[in-house]
This record gives sequence, C-alpha cells and structure tokens, in this order.
Amino acid sequence: MAAVASASSISSAPWWQRALPHVLAVMFFALLACVYFSPIMFDGKTLAQHDITQFQGGAHEAQQYAKAMGKEALWTNSMFSGMPTYLVSLHFPGDWSGYLQKVMTLGLPAVVANLFLALLCGYILLVALGVRPLVAVAGAVALGFSSYNLAILAAGHNTKSLALAYAPLVLGGILVTYRRDKWLGAALFAVALTLNIHVNHLQITYYLLLLVAIFAVIELASAVRAGRLPDFAKRTALLGLGAVLAVGVSSGRLYTTAEYSKYSNRGPSELKTPAPAAPGEAPAPKTEDEGSGVDRDYAFQYSYGIGETITLLIPNFYGGASSMPLGSDSNLGRAGLPAEYLNGMPTYWGQQTYTAGPVYMGAVVCFLFILGLFVVEKRTRYWLLAGTILSILLAWGKNFETFNYLIFDLLPGYNKFRAVSMALVIAQLAMPILGALALSRIFRARAAAAPVAPVLPGTKPALAPEVAALLPKLLYAGAITAGICLLAYVASFSFDFAAPIDGDLTKQGFTPQLLTALRADRADLLRNDVWRGLLFIGAALGVLYFYLRGKLPLMPAALVMVALVLLDLWGVDKRYLGENKFQRETIAEEFQPSPADQQILRDNDLNYRVLNLSNPFNEAQTSYFHKSIGGYHGAKLRRYQDLIERQISPQMQQIFAQNKPDAAPVLNMLNARYFITPPSEKQPQQVILNPGALGNAWFVSTIRPVKSPDEEMTALNTLNPGVEAVVDVNKFPELKATSFEAAGSTIALTSYSPNELQYRFNATHPGVVVFSEVYYADGWQAYIDGKPAPHFRADYVLRAMQVPAGAHTIDFKFEPKSYSVGNAVSLASSIALLLALVGAGVYVARRKTAPADRTDVAPIA
Repeated sequence: MAAVASASSISSAPWWQRALPHVLAVMFFALLACVYFSPIMFDGKTLAQHDITQFQGGAHEAQQYAKAMGKEALWTNSMFSGMPTYLVSLHFPGDWSGYLQKVMTLGLPAVVANLFLALLCGYILLVALGVRPLVAVAGAVALGFSSYNLAILAAGHNTKSLALAYAPLVLGGILVTYRRDKWLGAALFAVALTLNIHVNHLQITYYLLLLVAIFAVIELASAVRAGRLPDFAKRTALLGLGAVLAVGVSSGRLYTTAEYSKYSNRGPSELKTPAPAAPGEAPAPKTEDEGSGVDRDYAFQYSYGIGETITLLIPNFYGGASSMPLGSDSNLGRAGLPAEYLNGMPTYWGQQTYTAGPVYMGAVVCFLFILGLFVVEKRTRYWLLAGTILSILLAWGKNFETFNYLIFDLLPGYNKFRAVSMALVIAQLAMPILGALALSRIFRARAAAAPVAPVLPGTKPALAPEVAALLPKLLYAGAITAGICLLAYVASFSFDFAAPIDGDLTKQGFTPQLLTALRADRADLLRNDVWRGLLFIGAALGVLYFYLRGKLPLMPAALVMVALVLLDLWGVDKRYLGENKFQRETIAEEFQPSPADQQILRDNDLNYRVLNLSNPFNEAQTSYFHKSIGGYHGAKLRRYQDLIERQISPQMQQIFAQNKPDAAPVLNMLNARYFITPPSEKQPQQVILNPGALGNAWFVSTIRPVKSPDEEMTALNTLNPGVEAVVDVNKFPELKATSFEAAGSTIALTSYSPNELQYRFNATHPGVVVFSEVYYADGWQAYIDGKPAPHFRADYVLRAMQVPAGAHTIDFKFEPKSYSVGNAVSLASSIALLLALVGAGVYVARRKTAPADRTDVAPIA
C-alpha cells in the first residue's frame, strides 16, 4: 500500500482538498445527530425531559418579565417564596460566548445540538492530536455516544451534557499547547474553557480539571527529566492566561454563583441541633460535617457499586435501568404477567436506589482502551489510565469510604458536589481518547512500514518489525477484554439476581413464580449482553488483525471500525433514549392550568403565595402559574430548606390531621393564601383558602430577641407571627426596642415586580414592619421615600424594618453588586478574548511552516 504523504505534500495541497475530509466529518456528525433525534427533526415531536419541564416552570416568571421589560429579572417569587435567578434563568449580556455556541451548533434544536457538539468537539480534539480524519470520526463517535451522554439528555440535564461536550475541546487545547503549537493550543484552550464554563455545570468542569491536573503532573515530571522546564513554564503561563480570559468571560455567572453558594443548601446549616424526629422514627444524628460543603451522606447518596464498574463493558450486567421494558417473550411474559406491566419492570438489581441506566463505554472502546495500554506513547498512556482509575475510585463513593471520605474532606471544593457516581465522566473522556490513539497507532504502523526485504515468487511478504511487534499486543488486548466477558458469564451462574425492591414487589402481589421469572429475566439480560460484547470485540479484533496482516486495506478497515463503534453504542443508547421518550406535546402544552389553577388565577391581588400539598418541594408546575411556597431546584436557600424541614413540612401534616388550613403560623407568615390538595380517586384537586394568611406586610407590636439560629428556629414553634417577630440580636444588634405600638398603623403593597416591590404605609407611631418576603442580604436594598434605609431579618427567613410615624413609601429593590460588577468584567473579557481570537487567526494565516513548534517530543498519534 502507498506510503503516507509527507507533511510538506499535505500542506502544499489546495485548501479545499485539505478541508474536504473535515467538512464531510462535520456533515456526518450533523446527520448522525439528526437521525438519532429524528422524532424531533422530522416528526415534530419533543423529548420528554423531566428536569427541563421543571426548569420551565420555575423560570417562567423571570422569562416573562425579561420579555416584557427588556431587562433581566434577578429575583423570582415563583419558587420557595423567593430566590435569586442566578441558577434559575439569567442572561449576562457581557458574556458573548453564547453567540459562539450558536454558530457551532449550526442552528440545530436543543438536544440535537448537544449530541452534535459532543461529536464535533471530540473530532477537533483528535484531529488536533494528528489523528487521521476517519480514526478521529471513530473516536468522536465513542465520545459522543457514550451511554451517559444520552441518558442525561433523557433526564433533561442539558447543561451537564453541554459541559461534557466541550470537555474534549479543553483537553485538545491543552495537549496542543504542550505537545505541538503553543499559540494555537492556548487560543483553542481559551475558547474551549470559556464555552465549558459558560454552560455553568461546575461539577463537570471540576472533574475535567482533575483529569487536567493529572496530565499536568505527568507533563511536569517529563519536562524536568528532559531539561525542558523553562519551555514548560512558558506554555503553562499561556494556558494560565487563557484560563483567566475564560473565567473572566463568565465572571458574572461565577461571581453571582459564588455569592449565592454561601446561602444555599450546598453549604451547611447554621443550626447546630438535629431536626426532631417524626413520630415513630429515631432522632436524626447531628452531622459531623461542620465545613462549608454539603452533608457527606447527601453527597454520597448516589455511589456506583464496586461490582457495577463492569457495566463499562457489559451494560446489562446489573439489569440496566431501574425501570426497563420487557417483551411478551420474556420470562415474566411467559409467566403470565399482563403486557401493560411489562413496559416498566425493575430489572436493576444493583446497590443504587435508582438509576436511569448504566454507564457504558462500549465493548469496542474497552477493547481499544486495553490495546492503548500496550501501544500508545507512555506519557499519554499513563495520564489516561490514571484518570480512568481515579474516576472509578471516586464513583464508588461510600462503597470505598476509606479513600473517598478522605478526598471529600481534603480536596478543595469537592464537598460542594453530590452524586459522586458522576465522576465516571472522567473515564468517559479518558477511555475513548486512549482507544482512538490506539487505533491510530495500529493504522499508522502498517501504512508507514516499508518492506523489509524483496518478496520472492511463491513466498509470503515478511511483516515489518513494527507491525510484527503490534500483532501480539493486539491479541493480548482482545484476550483480556473477551476474557473479562467470559468470566462474567461464568460468574453469573452463581448470582441469585435478587434486588432490594423484590420485597416490595412481594407486598404488591408478586407471586413467587413471577419473582422467579423476573430474576430469570435479569440473568438473561446479563448473559445476552456478554455474547453481544464478545461479538463486537471479536469483530473489532478481526478487522485490525487482518489489516495488520495486509489482508484488508486501510480505508475499508477504518470505515468498519467506525461502524462497529457506532452500532455498539447506538444499540445500547436506544435502550435509555429511544422512541418512547418522545412526545407530540410541547413543553408549553404541558403547562395547561388545571381547574384549581384557574380558580386561583381569578384572584387579581398583586402578590400572594400558593402551596401545592402534593409533593410541593419537588415540582415546579405550580411555579409556572403562581408564586409558590414550593418548587424544584437543587440549590435552594439554606435557611429556607431549614424552614421546610423543621416548620413547613410538620405544619403541612397538621393541616391534614386537624383539617384546619389556618393552623400553620409559618405558612401564614409566608402569605400562603391558597392550598391545592392532592387529587384522589374520589375527587379532583381542591382549592382551600387560608384565612390565616398575613398578607404582604404587617406591623408587629413585639420583638422576641434570641441569640442564635437554633433559638430563632425554636421560637417559631410558639410564635404568633401576626403580632410578634423573632430576631437574632447577635446578628442585628442595632435593634434596641422590643415593643412597639402597632394599633391603627396600616401598610399595603402598591406595586410588584420580581426586582422591585413598593409599599405605602401610614404609621400612628414609629414601629416595625415584617414583610412576607425572603431576606437576602447581598442584593435587596430598602428605601423610605427614596432614601436608603436599613432592614433586617426576622422570623428566620423574612425581611423586616423599623419605620417612622406618618405616611411614607417603602421601596425594596434587588440591586446585587455581584451582577453589575461581574457583567462588566464579562464584557471586558469577551472583548479581550475576541481580540485574542483575531490574533490567532492572523497567526494561522501568516504561518507557512507545519503546525508544530516542538521537535523534542514524539507525536501523540
């Protein structure tokens, strides 16, 4: 076969000829994304994404305000009685990176664009490393179609998906900077990190930086050994400058997020005593974590089982998802279970309380990853192997507590995150990259090999030494990967396939025969995937073996490898994001007001709250139409979470037990005017008017001083919020008096918007007003008759202020400095990044040499 063209001959080819393979690759990725999401592209359907639906509910008030007023709503009352919109729905006009994202996604719809971006960024990474376009396509498919990517889209975790999509681009910039062209690499890194941070999923960015840290340590060690430390420092400084630009572009979002994190439930409660136990339950233990992160048990709630790691190779080893469809020909179907129940059976029998599906890397990718451990350049091999191992250890969470509890306590910032099983995204990046580099090594070896001797008639040509050395390594990788599959198959005959949920099934009427059939189905799912994996491993091994032996040309071999990677992952992905996940109904059509909503909406008062008694703190349907006591968000205010746990939830139970809607003083002070009851078989949702709701603001006659958050919370148990207020005087020492004359004083809300509230009051004497609005120190400013006036926190979460006698106007305006300052920095950084990109473009246009400024290291691919 013809030798590979030299770099000089390639660079002398016409530009269109050099660009054509990349254009075809991009078109192929767009086609793949459109075909996978064909119900969206061609049938007019939408993807039923639970979290996106909830997001639309919670963001509706802010979005409507921005649309009507032409400016952002920085606060919303639609969820949890009020919270900043920083992590709900907020646009920073100084951040221009969103325009770049629109260009890169070619105008494709959401989720289709996510998959396309994952493929595109994976391809750019591998091409930047010198991988052939077809091999880069195979690697991009492996990165883009990893099962976790599609499973999180099914759940609605779009920002997580975008952060993962941009991660290969970040790695590409770093690798090009250190191993090839420092200027182009730094420019690529700055853009990639900007886009990654822009989508605002900091946990994914954190895991990406862990992988980068491992690379930096290995690269530093190599630089020291080779005497290249000054060069390493220069390249690192360039990357540091790119990181500063990237952080600067998103500084508005990062600044507001950092500010909010101090007050959110991602930090510890100020309360030191445990919450009282419900009747019949043991008291909750006092948390050991007094740091600044989430509770350890909360963080490790979703930990990947140690045995479940094998799902990287065998997806249905533990039964797949918590709810999987089974056919009529399944064991359960043949046992007589009605077809309507077969659509969602609990086939999963692992340790997690719930899973939407396993993390599957692909049998072909796992085989190539093992091969990469034999054939890829050492520094790259060690880096990606170390990242994969760390990823698995972190994902085990509480199942490997000796290691993970230490990491949780010591690694800076790590205790801000939960769902540690997400750490497998590091392996999701490392394994396909190493696999693609291994594939590139195989294809390059034979293409570059020269004949070792003239071939005599009637004899077979001798293999080049490099090719001959690769053949046993190829067979080792195949034997190891296939051997793991066969061991899993043999071991499966010793499993009982019992799951924790089986006891509940028995209580619900599952007979012993049906339970036996379900466990038989779990066994079949495992064993079928073993044979499936062996088939793909054998096919990939055969293609590469015959290629190295000279029996298969390069182009067909590369095309078959692309097809094998794609078919392997596509088939498993469709189990978790298949046709049944799409619907005709749009998100807007999902938010149709119920009769209960319509009844409440007849109330034209400016501001009141609604409590949906049906799972109120895990739904945002109510938030779409009303200002809700509840909501759906992973980072609500910490003090409000305390109030939910210790006051609101118990008082909800009192409402049910006593059938007295006004027997809930904390709900009254939150101005919960309406309760929506859960629907039942006997009656639909009902609306209950709460006669005890205190309204938007009221004068109190007594201040009950306390000296700690615990005393503050305890005082709420006996508080009559209409006449007295609880104030922590250690935090608000300026409050001197404790009694006031409130008789005859009146106050009313006269104007409402999310960012600004105006009240008119007439006080017979100087007094204290309590507002049914959530206190948030870093942003809300109070004014009396246009002049700044102090306010303080009362009743654990509410705003209050001392007011003078007479008729006056009070304005509350949400004016956080973090937004204005952060947005200004974002704008300046966006301009600087744009200038840097223009400079990089000029550099590329003028450069006439090959794209490398390093000659002291071997090429990566």
